[in-house]
Amino acid sequence: MLLTVGDIMVKKVFTVDADESIRHAADLMSRQCIGCLLVTEKEAEGDIAGILTESDILARVVAVGANSGETRVRVVMSRPLVTASPELPLEDAVRLMFVHKVKKLPVVDREGGSEQLVGLVTLTDIAGVQPALIATLKELYEKMGEVPPRRIKKVMNYYIV
Repeated sequence: MLLTVGDIMVKKVFTVDADESIRHAADLMSRQCIGCLLVTEKEAEGDIAGILTESDILARVVAVGANSGETRVRVVMSRPLVTASPELPLEDAVRLMFVHKVKKLPVVDREGGSEQLVGLVTLTDIAGVQPALIATLKELYEKMGEVPPRRIKKVMNYYIV
């Protein structure tokens, strides 16, 4: 049986408004024990505008000494957002992550002409259910002669024996 993103995605996804402070977002991430938040915008009627990860906070706030209480999420979040559909096979999700050099894919259902956030899948989620796909990711980097970003290499090294 071919597993899809919808088979393994996390359905409880946390969001934060783009105008909130990084301190507020980091507190929410800490309380919920999660590594990212999807970012919404009030003026866009709650549409997903980006993603805020621990790496974003470390690189764009902590490392440069920015004030987390004054810095807004919209300044730090990553965009454009790379998404997947629930029907996407896991192997294709790994390739999408490779192309865009990301570890997290918000899952969006596009039925009926509108986009509805239905979950989130991470490279670690995929590695947990199909470690062989991580070997595929490693082969893609080698074939392209690229060095994977450190955050992706950590996952690859952990799951490839």
